[in-house]
Amino acid sequence: MPMRKYKPEQIVTLLRQVEVGLANGKTTPQACKEAEITAQTYYRWRKEFGGLKLDQAKRLKELERENAKLKRLVAELSLEKQILKDVGRGKLLSPERRRGAVRHARESYRVSERHACRLLGQWRGTQRYEVLYRTDEDALTREIVALASEYGRYGYRRITAVLRDRGWHVGKDRVQRIWRREGLKVPQKQRPRGRLWLNDGSCLRLRPERANHVWSYDFVSAMTHDGRTLRMLTLIDEYTRECLAIRVARRLGRYEVIEALADVMLYRGIPENIRSDNGPEFVAEELRKWLANVGTGTLYIEPGSPWENGYCESFNGKLRDECLNGEIFYSLKEAQVVIEKWRVVYNTLRPHSALGYRPPAPAAIAPQMAALRSPTAPYDPPFASWPDEVVM
Repeated sequence: MPMRKYKPEQIVTLLRQVEVGLANGKTTPQACKEAEITAQTYYRWRKEFGGLKLDQAKRLKELERENAKLKRLVAELSLEKQILKDVGRGKLLSPERRRGAVRHARESYRVSERHACRLLGQWRGTQRYEVLYRTDEDALTREIVALASEYGRYGYRRITAVLRDRGWHVGKDRVQRIWRREGLKVPQKQRPRGRLWLNDGSCLRLRPERANHVWSYDFVSAMTHDGRTLRMLTLIDEYTRECLAIRVARRLGRYEVIEALADVMLYRGIPENIRSDNGPEFVAEELRKWLANVGTGTLYIEPGSPWENGYCESFNGKLRDECLNGEIFYSLKEAQVVIEKWRVVYNTLRPHSALGYRPPAPAAIAPQMAALRSPTAPYDPPFASWPDEVVM
């Protein structure tokens, strides 16, 4: 007769039956015979399941199965870790290097091709691909390297066209494969630029050394949905990278610039210097006289050299890329609210790479700093609650 396979619940039930028989004066062989099991089976079951209830026996078997499964997983993970440590040194970028790594893993660790390919990120079709070495491979490689040396700004597509003109019947895919294998690369174009430290008249020779040392400001233009112009005055502290204010209006002249500067100076103090381009609002006599009276020096960049005001130009690019290009403003009020919200997020939440990926003014979100809210903000919600309302 085939051997029956008992479940844990059945084993516990039979043990209870034998125990009841023994308690009523029966011998062990008699009790086991009535339960249709042998005495050896009874002693083995009693050693494993003795004293357990039905639910406990069932849970014991489940734990044993889970334990065995975990052991297998740990063994597989240990093997995979050892394989990656052995054959995965360096970057396996090319298919040929991955083929060699898969072959080494199969030979050294006796794993299947499917397992090795999955572990090393190699398609099995690529692993089984047989490389065709053509008779003209070496000559073509030498020709490509020579052309790359002669035409340093040509990429593999242009080199393919030159090779075809010279009588080679090749496609761009084959040229690209050889190009990558030989490590050829077109250097990135560098825009020629004058070194600022060689220009004695450049105002950028004065580098920001502390907060309120050098501020810079500039204008940014946008439009509302009806086609009317929006003008924004951006003001930043070059040392802390903090945006001090963004004044948004239909029209901003020299008097509006003075008003915006005065509003910021009331709660941030007077800067030692302020940098700008040569726009008519910034070189106006009234503005220059007002700055001189409050004790702020003016730094004007060279005409036609916006890169000399790099901090502000970089901020203006972030403002346009992250806010203006993704918003449709239906009114001036909406533009003021949205842009001011973005300014607060920029100062308090947005990581800045030049500051070790920290925001320029993380302390500004504290409740005790709420009184320092920029007076240019056109609406009244508490300062500390703005970042929570913004969906990142």
